[in-house]
Formats: sequence, C-alpha cells, structure tokens
Amino acid sequence: MKFRDVEHLFRLGALFVAAVLVFAVARAQLVPDDFGKYGHYRAGAVDDARMRPIVHAGQKACADCHVDVFEARVSARHKALSCETCHGPLAKHASGDDAKVILPDVTPLCIRCHAEKTGKPARYPRVNIGDHAGDEKCVPCHKPHNPKPE
Repeated sequence: MKFRDVEHLFRLGALFVAAVLVFAVARAQLVPDDFGKYGHYRAGAVDDARMRPIVHAGQKACADCHVDVFEARVSARHKALSCETCHGPLAKHASGDDAKVILPDVTPLCIRCHAEKTGKPARYPRVNIGDHAGDEKCVPCHKPHNPKPE
C-alpha cells in the first residue's frame, strides 16, 4: 500500500485533532469556573436568581385580601390556576404599591387553553370557538373564577 492511498486518512485525523483542540480551548474559555461544582449546573445561578427582583406574589397573598374570589374558586374548575396566570405578576400590587391589577381580555385567555387542539386530553373541556360562541365573549356565560355556565 502506498502512502498516497492513505494520506487522506491522515488529513482527516489531523482535522479531527484540530477540532477537538478548538473545542477544548473554547470550552475552557466559555464555561464558567463554578459549573459542575454541585452537579450539572452552575452553582452561581442560585445567587443570580436571588438577586432578581421578586415579581410574583403567590396564591396566598391574593387569598389574604380577596377572600370572596378565593372562596368562589375553591370548588371551581380553575382552582389549580394561580391568579397570576391570568392577571400577570402581582408582587407590587400585593405589597401595597398601589399597582393596578391587570384585568385581562378574558376571551383570548379562554381560547388559549380551551380551543380544540389535538394535544389536550379527552376529559379536558375543549370547544370549537366559532361553533360554541361565534363572536360573543366568554364572560356573559362563564365567570372566569368559576367558569361553570350559569
């Protein structure tokens, strides 16, 4: 066998070694030093998350002030949804900063979860919005906090 018959393999091997070296250098430069200290994540990420401002108040903060709404939701189908799912982050409102609660346009929120989609389980309430309500809004028949038709 002549050298010419296998020289392309040496070039391929040299390219492979060069690629491995470039990867090793790039990884050493780009991966933070604290990555992998406690498993497959960056240990400093916890401190970074702690430094972010708190934007969500949590369900208990809503229930403390809005007892009537909370009681209406206790037995409702939407009891598992957080208030902030529809109303957005409420930490400023809950802390008394006089921040107004966003009253969302309910119909797009209803459609987002209840439009006929193949990915929803059969027991999940799904509707063809055009056949179900046409151009009407959801709120005249369904109350957002307890959506059972009235």
